[in-house]
Amino acid sequence: MRPPTRSAMRLSRHPHRRLGTAALAGVAVLAALAAGPGTAAAAGPPPPGPRVQVEIPGPEAASGPTPAGSGHALVPVTGQGRPAPHLSAPAAVAADGHVTKVVDNGSTADRLDIVVVGDGYTADQLDRFHADAKEKWGEITGVEPYTTYQNLFNVWTVDAVSPESGVSGDPAQGDVKSTALGSYFWCDGVERLLCVDQDKVDSYVAKAPQADLVVVLANSAKYGGAGYNEPSAKLGYEGISTASAGNAKSGQVAIHETGHSLGKLADEYFYPDTPGYEHYSGPEAEQSNISILTADRMAADRTKWYRWLGETSPDGGTVGAYEGGGYYVTGLSRPTDGSIMRILGKPFNLPGVEAMIAGFYRHASIATPGTSTARTLRSSDTARVVVPRLAGARQLTVRWYLDGRELRRYEGRTAVPVRGLGLGRGAHDLTVRVADRTASVRDPGIAAGLRGAVRWEVRR
Repeated sequence: MRPPTRSAMRLSRHPHRRLGTAALAGVAVLAALAAGPGTAAAAGPPPPGPRVQVEIPGPEAASGPTPAGSGHALVPVTGQGRPAPHLSAPAAVAADGHVTKVVDNGSTADRLDIVVVGDGYTADQLDRFHADAKEKWGEITGVEPYTTYQNLFNVWTVDAVSPESGVSGDPAQGDVKSTALGSYFWCDGVERLLCVDQDKVDSYVAKAPQADLVVVLANSAKYGGAGYNEPSAKLGYEGISTASAGNAKSGQVAIHETGHSLGKLADEYFYPDTPGYEHYSGPEAEQSNISILTADRMAADRTKWYRWLGETSPDGGTVGAYEGGGYYVTGLSRPTDGSIMRILGKPFNLPGVEAMIAGFYRHASIATPGTSTARTLRSSDTARVVVPRLAGARQLTVRWYLDGRELRRYEGRTAVPVRGLGLGRGAHDLTVRVADRTASVRDPGIAAGLRGAVRWEVRR
């Protein structure tokens, strides 16, 4: 753990108010800036220019439970201020910026698009980058609810050619590499904190179709990563997760960070023995997975995660109100003792799974026209709808309606021939309604976002 210092805590003038703002995941702990022992940051003044908050991943090994995060830091947006690498070799220039659709589940408008950019890969190492990207996506889809909902995603890679192989700070703090994205360990004096130059990242992300999430893979086996969880004002994506491509544990950092960016979840870990974080006494938190309420009060008020109370959770134990969360030892509770929002390598808990599914459907559509809705369909046409294939689940309902009357014989079908509708004279309304009836969502407000409809005008 890297607890906040007093000088860092002064950067957050209104921590209780900031805790309730979902736009910045974990914003209550601007205070968690660290200067711990041996920090390189103390050697001189901070670099000039704008700074951004990032989440520091938990240590690779610990005597007790490994925290999912161990603080936050304000780091330069433009990294360490190194000049952009000079790509002189013709082969490198040709490869730089090449975009590949690695996983294709539909149009960008209807799917959640993840853009993966590599750093520290030379022109002759791009095959390795593509293999690393596929391996990390496999790790992500090994965790629910990604496993079930993996077909809601497209995955793109953008080749960023670096003059040198590897990234700065690997293996030692003083090792400096010239790379396309300026990735470096020892960011803010924390060895495992892997930062990037966001402007350079954006220059590559902009080459791909509209990104919803960005993952930067460093060509390194050293454990580390970072979570840039502020939405991009320039390109619109939800956040950046950095990870070491060659480290088996660092992928868990990326999964945890999507809990913030997609699920809008708070961190469920806390800072023991840290001044300022002994007790939370502010208003109710906005995030869905931390609360000032006891389990009994939640149930009585029918709020927060009350619908899941008493249920067995994938991360172990039952859903309740466990003391500690949102960085505070007391005053805030979390749903379970140890989900991935607290301990790396654990699954999302039940309220977390629900929040993640809601995040998926903010970007992905459940019903997409397979036949254009811009023209009137005639007897020779077939109305088609494209729906996602949910892995290992039979929870989608597909129902067809003609002028508001359900056509039960077509239930479950994704294509209906117009000639079989028995149309009378004039124009008619043909509608298909698709819904995801997953048992992992109990909140009616979230369930409403798991529905879609497509309408055609049809004539005989």
